[in-house]
Amino acid sequence: MAGHSKWANIKHRKGRQDAKRAVLFSKLARAITVASKLGGPDPDSNATLAQAIQAAKDVSMPKDNIERAVAKGAATTEGENFENVLYEGYGPEGIAIMVECLTDNRNRTAAEVRHAFSRSGGSLGTDGSVAYMFTRVGEVQLAEGADEDEALLAAADAGAEDISGEDGVLVVTCEPGAIAPVRAALEEHGFTVERSESVLRPANTIELDADGLEKVMRLIDSLEELDDVQKVSSNFVASDATMEAVYGG
Repeated sequence: MAGHSKWANIKHRKGRQDAKRAVLFSKLARAITVASKLGGPDPDSNATLAQAIQAAKDVSMPKDNIERAVAKGAATTEGENFENVLYEGYGPEGIAIMVECLTDNRNRTAAEVRHAFSRSGGSLGTDGSVAYMFTRVGEVQLAEGADEDEALLAAADAGAEDISGEDGVLVVTCEPGAIAPVRAALEEHGFTVERSESVLRPANTIELDADGLEKVMRLIDSLEELDDVQKVSSNFVASDATMEAVYGG
């Protein structure tokens, strides 16, 4: 797509998350606590916990916060019962949106998500309405300047399937279950990993102009502000020029 820079969008989104560190840390702590409660406090034998801890480390969540969240989950035997729930919907400009939640009250979460969609010009869909547009994959993003051929060679035996890059930023793709070994292989070969996570990748994208981007981001921001929402995925892209027009360089 001419003029489009996927990785510029990723870096912009990371900057937006950094501006909301308290909210982000709270969501990560919840994910760690629930993983510890359900699978035990040892990340070596609890892959879900290991991934949750790594996600927290990738955004520089303090070690004490991580340890408290693990301990809280291990000590909890009664009370809150959290579950993962996935909501699907449409945003302005016909954008498809997937909302991953971790909740102890489905009714509350559904009402909050529905309200966020409706007040921002979107609509909550039914199960399967947009999920077919996305595929869950593992992504391991390397620090800027990494060599593409060397990275793929280093991670191939660990389960890496593909590698792509733009503006000097490389992302290695793999099955979600191979994220940990692929990351480990890359780090063992001296690569610096900036993030590794399971993501919902859209099969096709819709490019937005400045007005459309502002509308869609209002909805995504509203969703991300909800306590129960862990991650929001969508199928929009925007050119560097559009990003600069809306947010400034």
